[in-house]
Amino acid sequence: MGRAMKVLFASSECHPFLKTGGLGDVAWALPRSLREWGTDVRVILPKYGTIPPSFQEKMRHVTDFTVTVGYRRQFCGVEELTMEGITYYFIDNMYYFDREGAYGYMDDGERFSFFSLAVIECMERIGFVPDVLHCNDWHTALIPLLLPVKYSWIHAYQKIRTVLTIHNLKFQGVFPREVLGDLLGIGDSVMRDDGVEFYGQVNFLKGGINYAQAVTTVSPTYAREIRYPFYGEGLHGLMERISYKFSGILNGIDIEENDPASDPFLPAHYSLTHRSGKKECKRALQCEVGLPQKDVPLLAIISRLTDQKGLDLVAQTLDELLQKELQLVVVGTGDARYEEMFHSFAARYPQKVSSQIRFDRALAQRVYAGADFMLVPSRFEPCGLTQMVAMRYGTVPIVRETGGLADTVIPYNKFTGQGLGFTFMNYDPQDFKGAVERALETYANKEAFEGIQESDMRADHSWGASAKKYLALYEKITQME
Repeated sequence: MGRAMKVLFASSECHPFLKTGGLGDVAWALPRSLREWGTDVRVILPKYGTIPPSFQEKMRHVTDFTVTVGYRRQFCGVEELTMEGITYYFIDNMYYFDREGAYGYMDDGERFSFFSLAVIECMERIGFVPDVLHCNDWHTALIPLLLPVKYSWIHAYQKIRTVLTIHNLKFQGVFPREVLGDLLGIGDSVMRDDGVEFYGQVNFLKGGINYAQAVTTVSPTYAREIRYPFYGEGLHGLMERISYKFSGILNGIDIEENDPASDPFLPAHYSLTHRSGKKECKRALQCEVGLPQKDVPLLAIISRLTDQKGLDLVAQTLDELLQKELQLVVVGTGDARYEEMFHSFAARYPQKVSSQIRFDRALAQRVYAGADFMLVPSRFEPCGLTQMVAMRYGTVPIVRETGGLADTVIPYNKFTGQGLGFTFMNYDPQDFKGAVERALETYANKEAFEGIQESDMRADHSWGASAKKYLALYEKITQME
């Protein structure tokens, strides 16, 4: 037996310390699965001021040093916390990270330049120089570029191989060209198309895509889609050009945390073999969100309320759909116009629509368990976890065939009884409405509907298979000269 492969997973967020989206889930679940395959994997992220005190109190100070960010000399502390067998490192700098939220500040370019420099400069100091440094999204995409361009003189780092995972190509980290000198202390030599240059500005994500030994995204279909202009966010040509090192590996979900047999947030538990608890969860949910306790199809949306999520299709069809016997519960926050839209529908149809405009994980879990159908009509969806969690709870997804939605939801065939949900192809309100109507028809046939629920609960969306693919990728790039 050789030594365990060493992997450092660099991320701007990680559940349960801080999570704004799917990246936080991945940074938590993928390392745990990799560890089960015998990998020595550790996670590094910023020490945000909003990390719950219960975690901060258990952190141990490892080291501190100074990081040069352009002309500024910034304090950098490293704290350590081991949880469930995984070591987490936290980069500590109150000036950059002691804020209300993780992103959305004028100096985000500087904050994550500092974080990227700190990740590289702390590795020798904490005694963990990995074989593979796995970076995620634009916040850490500079690392694959900085290692050879700025830190090639450090002998211990010369064999590190880098992987960059794109969780959402829409967010690229584009800043004025001055950041190269002012923040990173590197010259203009990387202002090229095979570097960071993007219409005269610096694109952090593009730099990582060009310099990483391997680039992945979070589903095979999204990997194909982003080679085309509609999905490519201005980088479709680059994605086509680097296809030799680019692949899509589907995300999984944490099946221990999302388990209707043990979920602590549910009023009743159930499983594939004992499903009666799901009906109890539905009645309790209807009561909790103020809907009548009736046996009608209960549809749900658990989502950020943004254009990406296909909510304009819902806006154009909901009045018509609400003429049918159904109920809808919405949980999420986002664009004001969508928040107001769902409040308006709830006011006009109080017996049919419940608008829960907040992020409430406990409520979200009860909605996964209590709903009959989950609506995910996204314009684009790199992977999507909502549909996978819904299936785990026996809640049938209604999705648009894009990205990870297309990879995980096999369309239901009423003639064979096979399939996992209801899908539509074109980004069109009538196609969306058609998929919902097919779902409602099938709900009326209890035997057919329960057959889909059973298939959904049997589907395996755990991290095991995906972790194995990442491990094969790591092994491939560490053998490269």
